[in-house]
Amino acid sequence: MELHLPTGVKALLVQALGVGILGAATGLAFSHAFFEDWGWIIGPVAWMVAATVTALVLRLPLPATLLGAILAGIPSAALTAAGLHWAGAVVAILLFAGWCAGVGGRRMTAESG
Repeated sequence: MELHLPTGVKALLVQALGVGILGAATGLAFSHAFFEDWGWIIGPVAWMVAATVTALVLRLPLPATLLGAILAGIPSAALTAAGLHWAGAVVAILLFAGWCAGVGGRRMTAESG
């Protein structure tokens, strides 16, 4: 069963689910002290894994989708550095969803044209 939702909404849902699952899994698997030392790498890796899954699930071009994930992660990193980790995640997911909507729209135009 395929959801007939806009690409951006689908991307928001898939990315949020991926980030949530990876966040919960790593939060349960590792101590808070681990994240103090290694969170700077674990977070971005989890973000890019979730973005890869989003690209594959939505059949978006992987390079363009990962570029959007990197760009959406920049303001997230700034918010995280300011102590607003989950606010940064929300902002990044929203920006990433908007990016994916554009990538999906360009893909649909190219397929129909």
